[in-house]
Parts: sequence; structure tokens; C-alpha cells
Amino acid sequence: QVQLVESGGGLVQAGGSLRLSCAASGLTFSNYAMGWFRKEREIVAGISWGGGATYYADSVKGRFTISRDNAKNTMYLQMNSLKPEDTAVYYCAARRLERGVVASTDGVDYWGKGTLVTVSS
Repeated sequence: QVQLVESGGGLVQAGGSLRLSCAASGLTFSNYAMGWFRKEREIVAGISWGGGATYYADSVKGRFTISRDNAKNTMYLQMNSLKPEDTAVYYCAARRLERGVVASTDGVDYWGKGTLVTVSS
């Protein structure tokens, strides 16, 4: 049974930082490109299976950093300079891809249940 479990959400003031984690189990993590989504499945960031390629939505470029540790079956999202408009439930997603990154909901195989990020002004 595949599970993607997000953690690290919470309440933070505008300008602050949070680090989200997505722990994967039940799949061969290194076979999957991964991504973070929010709100109505809006892409935030994506990363290739090996971590060598990344994608960011324009709204988060320069503020968020996606990374992964295949030895720990975990993906991360470092969020800096947070804004109230970043408030959302953040979901992680996995797509089996030999090449490329997750840049949309197309082809996503698995979803996590989400973690809430609230940014106060």
C-alpha cells in the first residue's frame, strides 16, 4: 500500500519560514518524480527522480526550494519569505517518470492527504 505522508505545516507570520516533508512508503521512491501542490491542485514545485531537475511556479520562484533524499524516501519543500497568499493545504504527489519533473496533475499516480500552512499578516 502506497502512502505519502506530509508534515511540517503550521502557523507562521508573514516573512517567516517553514519546511515541509513528504515521507513515502510502499513504492520504490527513486522511480518516481515528485511534486508539491496546493489549493485546487495548483502546482508549486516539482523534482525529477534523481533530484537533478526541478520546476517552480512563478509565484514561488526564489522563495521555495524543493529537494529529496532517496535514501530516506523523503521529499522536502523549504519555504522562505512566506506571504499570506501562500496559505493553503499543501499536498505531495508522486508520478512514475524516467525523465522529467512533475509540473501538473497530469499522470500523477499517488497523492498525500495534505498539511495545512497558514501565514498570518
